[in-house]
Amino acid sequence: MSAVGPRVIVEADGGSRGNPGPAGYGALVKDADTGELLAERKGGLGIATNNVAEYTGLVEGLRAAIELDASSADVRLDSKLVVEQMSGRWKIKNAALQPLARQARDLALQLDRVSYTWIPRAQNSHADRLANEAMDADGEEADGEEAEAPEPAAQDTSGPTSGTSQADRGVPASWTGAQGAPTRLLLVRHGQTPMSIDRRYSGRGDVDLTDHGRWQAAAVAKRVAALVGARQDATGPLPVVASPLRRAVDTAREVATLLGSEVRTHIGLTETDFGAWEGLTFAEASRRDPELHRAWIADTSVAPPDGESFDAVHQRVRRARDNILAEYGGQDVVVVSHVTPIKTLLRMGLAAGPELLFRLHLDLASLSIVEFYPDGNASVRLVNDTAHLDVP
Repeated sequence: MSAVGPRVIVEADGGSRGNPGPAGYGALVKDADTGELLAERKGGLGIATNNVAEYTGLVEGLRAAIELDASSADVRLDSKLVVEQMSGRWKIKNAALQPLARQARDLALQLDRVSYTWIPRAQNSHADRLANEAMDADGEEADGEEAEAPEPAAQDTSGPTSGTSQADRGVPASWTGAQGAPTRLLLVRHGQTPMSIDRRYSGRGDVDLTDHGRWQAAAVAKRVAALVGARQDATGPLPVVASPLRRAVDTAREVATLLGSEVRTHIGLTETDFGAWEGLTFAEASRRDPELHRAWIADTSVAPPDGESFDAVHQRVRRARDNILAEYGGQDVVVVSHVTPIKTLLRMGLAAGPELLFRLHLDLASLSIVEFYPDGNASVRLVNDTAHLDVP
């Protein structure tokens, strides 16, 4: 992180109406010298504890500071628990909080300096308001944020949270320790294009579906509609979020039409930028840049000429994932994208290393499913399903 970036103040908060109950977080970033408001973040978390919401607010506040290229951050929270744990003075015994604390520490390492300060709740009213707005947006009615709860014992996190939809979804929460209603992402790869027929690198090039690709898109749309039909009847049309490239948008439209939804696009779901290798086959790229190509297929930090490394893709897909979770927490969401972003989302769900990108195969118009919980847990439930493409 550059030392010339701004010094910022991060204020964050979270609340749960029930503890556990409907939860939300809020965070803001201000210039430390001028007090100017630079960023705001808020989002619902489905069913979660107050402490999970507090930690999520911290994570989102740090992430916003990094996106502003801040050099240092003075983090101010009204949660004594989070301040003491992040300062290293208290141990983190609750398994549900440990992954969130790790995320916060990893983000803090991207800044030159981070300090944590406890402030009274009255001095954290802006972040508190954002958290309550997020809970209100989820349609919950309550008088206000619950008082901060003490950290529950670790053994109390092993069972499912009462009042959630876990039983309906068949979530194995009893043995994973996951808590809260997960956000289920139905990951759809786009249909066939002329580039995929010839197995050419197809990244930012905006190509159309072939006739067969349009048939594949219609087939996977029927598969998704059949899978979510009963749930959609109860909750309304499912969100459909796609890469802005035409092959993904056209596939997403087939899905959205059957679901009665609209397609929203997110730039973070775009395929890898292959740079000078765009349009080349594997063999052609290897002949063009033999040493670089060998390094690229073994090291996710290596980028094609004028292109994008898989590590860079991972970072922007994580931001896109977090945006989706913040907006649609606890819901089913159809995500229509490309090979690398879908592999990246599955990698996050598995907490796997980068080698997964080179070992996992995804077919055109395939369906995969991953669930992300508000406490940081995840569950991959389906990978590369293509049964809907079998021709009788």
